[in-house]
Amino acid sequence: MAQPLMPHATASWLVDNTSLSFQQIAEFCGLHILEIQAIADDTAATKLTGRDPLRAHELTQEEIDKGQADPDYKLQISKGPEPVRRTKGPRYTPVSKRQDKPDGIAWIIRNHPEVSDGQISQLIGTTRTTIAAIRDRTHWNIANITPKDPVTLGLTSQRELDAVVAKAAKAAGIEAPVDTRLDGDREALISQLRQERETASHAGDAILSDVDALFGKRD
Repeated sequence: MAQPLMPHATASWLVDNTSLSFQQIAEFCGLHILEIQAIADDTAATKLTGRDPLRAHELTQEEIDKGQADPDYKLQISKGPEPVRRTKGPRYTPVSKRQDKPDGIAWIIRNHPEVSDGQISQLIGTTRTTIAAIRDRTHWNIANITPKDPVTLGLTSQRELDAVVAKAAKAAGIEAPVDTRLDGDREALISQLRQERETASHAGDAILSDVDALFGKRD
């Protein structure tokens, strides 16, 4: 689905000007719900200038009204080019990140064995032969492969990984695992933003004191 041109700024505007749920805003803007929660906190909102999606012709008031009336309604963008999607072959990965692929593949195999080789191939952008070699430990560099989260490595997004895992779990008839890795991220982010604001405030007070002292001496 197409997304707003400036997702974070659009999310900030929707948080401030509508009663849409965080989940609705996250899905419309292509962001994680924790990002929306942080934006909703005043310490984060002060750093963002909202972008009105109505004036940008990306949303209509009718769509917003539908979303506010039904928390399960998914907002539809009014305009914006559809992202170009590859229909065949693995996704392109920058050369600088290709050496990280085996680590990301190993992490998925270890933590989500229900995900098929085909799904891993599309998610990471690699071949089934490579995946099979890592799975059965016949890869030429297996001794140096260390399982690492592909999201942390920048090989995919958390939303894409969660979607693949959920789909694989459903197909396997098991309950999708609940990702608790980000539980403390919002609190940590808010704490960091609050500390930065307090530091900036103290710095401003110090400058004003210096100015007052300077002009006081001149008097």
